[in-house]
Amino acid sequence: MGSPEGIDESPGRAAFGRWLVVLAAVMWSSSGFFAKSPLFDWSPDERGPLLAFWRAVFATLVLVTFVRRPTWSWGLVPMCLLFVAMNYTFLTAMAQAEASVVIWLQHLAPAWILLGGRLLFGEPIRRADVLLIGCCVTGVAVILADQLRGQNPVSVLLGLASGLTYAGVVLSLRRMREMDPAWLATINHLVTAIAFLPFAIACDSPPHGRQWFYLAAFGMLQMGIPYLLFAIGVKRISGNQASAICLLEPILVPVWVFLAWGHLSDYLAPRPSTWIGAGLILAGLSFRFLGLGRRLFGRKSREIETQRD
Repeated sequence: MGSPEGIDESPGRAAFGRWLVVLAAVMWSSSGFFAKSPLFDWSPDERGPLLAFWRAVFATLVLVTFVRRPTWSWGLVPMCLLFVAMNYTFLTAMAQAEASVVIWLQHLAPAWILLGGRLLFGEPIRRADVLLIGCCVTGVAVILADQLRGQNPVSVLLGLASGLTYAGVVLSLRRMREMDPAWLATINHLVTAIAFLPFAIACDSPPHGRQWFYLAAFGMLQMGIPYLLFAIGVKRISGNQASAICLLEPILVPVWVFLAWGHLSDYLAPRPSTWIGAGLILAGLSFRFLGLGRRLFGRKSREIETQRD
């Protein structure tokens, strides 16, 4: 069976798309370096929305230079709304719960994308993909089973909502893959900046000094460029593959935080459950993308029929 909706998923094209998503995930994983920086002296209530606003502003500034074919589509409306909702639910949950819990709740998205891709676009579900998602969901479950204790139920629901909206964004990008990816990334961040503008206006302490340098790098290098790479990559591979590869992001986040800020007195090391869950996720990614799956299932993974006549 060919790729859904006539998508060319030749080995070379798919491999290139995967490497773009890997690079995007690695760049995204630097979020902890910026978000945890002691340079930002804003109050806890202001920190999240202000970082979101300035990150979106600088991401827009760098992304707009890559736009070549700005076009209108009604599909932009739900995509932008989902993107803003993803930012809002994620940041609100971050303010109410441990950061690691929220990050892993959001990264349940591969399971939602697998279901959404099948139901909305008729994307085939392959055995290797099922094993990949199974390892990812099991790894996330191991982490959350230990870390959800004592958490605010509302923050947990918001974290789950951030994963659902994240899945919606990925599926939207797949649906509009014929459009300029730089345009899609730019409009998403522009609308996000507008949505968080009231927080920036109400802030009594605007950025100053070295904060400007950090905010520019946060928006351009941590968000803008990798989002563009992801938008290009997801045109070449299925949404569930792309989101599963992006699980490298939460695995790497504590690594960069430790290297940058591990010397601070308020540094909290990851729990053992985090490393166990991360190991399961890496096993799933290795099985799917490093050729281990082909040794078990043969050169081509057979599709699992989920539709009934």
